[in-house]
Amino acid sequence: MRHCRIPFLMIAALSFAAPGQAAPRRTVAARAPARVASPAPDPAILTAIRDEAGGSLRRFYAGRGYAPLWVQRGRIGPAADSFIGFLKTAEADGLRPSSYDIDTLRAVVGAARSGEPDAVARAELMLSDRFARYVRDQRRAGNGVRMVYADRGLKPKKPKPEAILNAAALSGDFADYVAGMGWMSAHYVRLRGLLARADKAGESEEALDRIRLNLDRARLLPGPWTMHVVVDASSARLWYYQGGRQLGTMKVVVGTTETQTPMMVGTLQWAILNPYWNIPDYLAEKNIAPKILAGRTLASMRIEALSDWSAHPARLDPASIDWQAVASGARVIRLRELPGGANSMGRVKFLFPNDEGIYLHDTPNRDLFDKDDRHLSNGCIRLEDAAALGRWLMRQPVTAAGKAPEQFVPLPVQVPVYLTYLTATETPKGAVFRPDVYGRDE
Repeated sequence: MRHCRIPFLMIAALSFAAPGQAAPRRTVAARAPARVASPAPDPAILTAIRDEAGGSLRRFYAGRGYAPLWVQRGRIGPAADSFIGFLKTAEADGLRPSSYDIDTLRAVVGAARSGEPDAVARAELMLSDRFARYVRDQRRAGNGVRMVYADRGLKPKKPKPEAILNAAALSGDFADYVAGMGWMSAHYVRLRGLLARADKAGESEEALDRIRLNLDRARLLPGPWTMHVVVDASSARLWYYQGGRQLGTMKVVVGTTETQTPMMVGTLQWAILNPYWNIPDYLAEKNIAPKILAGRTLASMRIEALSDWSAHPARLDPASIDWQAVASGARVIRLRELPGGANSMGRVKFLFPNDEGIYLHDTPNRDLFDKDDRHLSNGCIRLEDAAALGRWLMRQPVTAAGKAPEQFVPLPVQVPVYLTYLTATETPKGAVFRPDVYGRDE
């Protein structure tokens, strides 16, 4: 049993609604920023797009009155050059540039520089077609990446072309969206650039393969327009994103080599204020029972003994417990630490249903965040700034209603959380790798 584990049946019971509470909404999409008004498109270009578009492209363009996506002031804009540049380096994505017929695309875009409506429409439609294909191919599941989907609804699906194009159209500044590869995670964009530079610098094939493995892990992460949290167990760091931007980052403490933080995707649904800490069996045996036998009391340690792991256990009289049997491992007893400033869970924990009993939580042990190596927990994620993350998740300060323990508060919006493992990074001297603490790069 993990240090931080809540029995799964207890989590499952809470994943729908706490007593007297409505279940949280499942919406996680960020609202697009207001768009700056642009000149009305040339009616002749709209007509040409309407006449030429077919299939999924027709559905996309019909939904926007056949207004072009790639055109600025009657000409194909700079987004096309950024996009063609990505296609030319598609090997960095594990893709073949030849799959996108780049020479023909460049010729069609070049012809459209004339501004002739039919030529502009052909370039517009070909760019959108290639763009939708490229994004779909980039977002394919990573090869050999073992990710556990605690929320099956978050398992990657092949996106439809019109969904890809609609997301791009709603980004606010389309040229910036394309140039920054805004449909992919910032971690993916960083690793893609690292792979290209390492390849050019003549790094070993072993190093390149290791970067590619990291890139495939990052491929499973959403772009910053999806409201979500990322925890990287390699660097022991957390980020959160919304509306196309990174809104915060912090240090975290993650699992040891023996009690690893898994690669997992789930949906944060609840905050628990004034939480208990359920003490794991091995600590009850090795730490608490010997103290009781030496004369300490449970009350002095703000701990209570319980009859079982159900949601409503009975409290046990400590004097009725055979502490010698607990210390020897002959008897297993459930112990939990009462809420308070010194509680190991801190003042709040954030739950997402999963079989491993993993969650994010506050901690009173602030000195842990001064350490370079923060692989110190039993799998759960301890937060450097739980209050800041809570304000973002809950849209208000994290404040308990009195001192009552275990106050369950549904998050106003359920937020995906991605636990990943990215060992590749970069220094001025080139690509480097953090220690493979969990042995997942082998």
